[in-house]
This record gives sequence, C-alpha cells and structure tokens, in this order.
Amino acid sequence: MNLAIRGISGNLGEKAADTFADDQHKDLKADYIMANPPFNQKDWRAENELKDDPRWRGYDVPPKSNANYGWILNMVAKLSDNGVAGFILANGALSGGGEEYKIRKTLIENNLVEAIVVLPQDMFYTTNISVTLWILNKNKKAHSRSIGDQQRHYRNRETEILFMDLRQIGEPFEKKFIQFSEQQISNIGKTYHTWQQEMKGYENIPEYCYSASFEEIAKKDFSLVPSKYIEFVNRDENIDFDEKMTTLQSEFADLLKAQEKSKSDLLDVFKELGFEIKV
Repeated sequence: MNLAIRGISGNLGEKAADTFADDQHKDLKADYIMANPPFNQKDWRAENELKDDPRWRGYDVPPKSNANYGWILNMVAKLSDNGVAGFILANGALSGGGEEYKIRKTLIENNLVEAIVVLPQDMFYTTNISVTLWILNKNKKAHSRSIGDQQRHYRNRETEILFMDLRQIGEPFEKKFIQFSEQQISNIGKTYHTWQQEMKGYENIPEYCYSASFEEIAKKDFSLVPSKYIEFVNRDENIDFDEKMTTLQSEFADLLKAQEKSKSDLLDVFKELGFEIKV
C-alpha cells in the first residue's frame, strides 16, 4: 500500500510471507533498497531458529529479543556489489550492546556504513519519536558512475562515516507534524553528495554534520550515536559573567521598584474605599 499510493513499483515476492522465516528474495541482488522495518520487534525467531541462516554469514546471529539487526543483515545480504540501502530504525539501534554491538562493529569494519542521519521528532503519523536514517553502501571505493544525466566522481570513503543531525531542521505540517521543505531536502542532499564526491566544498558544521574516521569511531567503542561526533556549540561559553550579573541586577531592581509602586497604589485604593489594609 505504501508503495502503491506513491506510484513506486517493487518486487514484493510471490506471496505474502514472513521475511525471516520464508525469504521471498533469496537470490536478489539489488542496486537500491528502501525500507521502514518494524522498530524493536521482539521474539521474531525462536531460541534455536534461524541460527544458520545464510543472511547472517560473517556476522553474529541477531538476538531474538530485537529484530533490528536482523533487518539490517537481511538488507546487507540483498545488496549488489554497488548496492545502496536506506532505511529507518529506532535510535536505540545506534548503540545497542551484546550481539548488536558485535554486528555493528563488523558492519563498520567491513566499510558498509556510509551515513547516519538523525531525523526530527513528529515526522511520522505512527510515532512522535526521533528516528535514524541509515545509509549502507557496498562500494565506498573511489569510482565514477552515471546517475541519470549526472556523472559522479566518488572519492574513497571506506574509513569514513558521515553523521548528520537534522533535528533542528524542518517546518510545520498539519499543525502537529514536521516535514522538510524542498529547499531543505536539496540542502541536505547537497551536503551528503558533496561529502561523497571529489568536489571541494564539504565541511564539518557544528550541530549539523561531521565526517568521522574509523579511528574516531573505534575510540567511541563503535557507537553510531551522532552526538558523540558532531560538535555541540556551548552558547554559554563566551558569556561575560560580571556583565551578565550587572544586567540582571539592574533588571531586578527595576522589577522590585515596579512591584513596590503597584503595592502602594493598591493600598491607596483600599484606603480611599474605607477599607484600609494594615501591613
């Protein structure tokens, strides 16, 4: 239904089936994958089920308590040699422990993670939480490729991951939701594509984007939480304390004077009415 209302065709398999238990795309090698899998799906397999599934080959078996990394590895297994996958997951997948940690570490070591993008709250009808867009790329080596009428010259990004925080970007939609304007989408896309390619112009921007090296990520114990890498601007850092306190002192003095005058005026009114208030 989601594809149909947007006029997008897709190979959904021969029948409606459980993606994990009855894989409808065993031989698929896709150039592009888009997905919005269920968040934090519990008990998606039995304790001893799917332990030898070929989709996990080279990785730890995803924990049965949460299917997030099962979905990730399912998509990784379906990518062609130049394949790119884009999907959203709950933010907790960026730093989970146990088997999730081991799988995430291997994904990073295998140079598959290209970008991690945190989205604003209130972008979806079904949840108001901020979620993460993951972009995986099977070919982060330097190469050139024609996409539409464009010729793109990609640089080697194998030991880098782009982190973007879009939580301060967006415009109101249907009163209680947030969406990106066409210009904002263009700006976000330009940042990503400039970072990917040989052209100059990309730069790390505080509270927006940061290109992290493998060494930096390893030092953060392979966490993919963007706030661990994107610079935070401390707006209190350059405040002159004495100057600020002098300003506050003057403002509070004025407020207290106004309060005393209001109190005096109120007492006078009651006195004139014959109901003097003694304080």
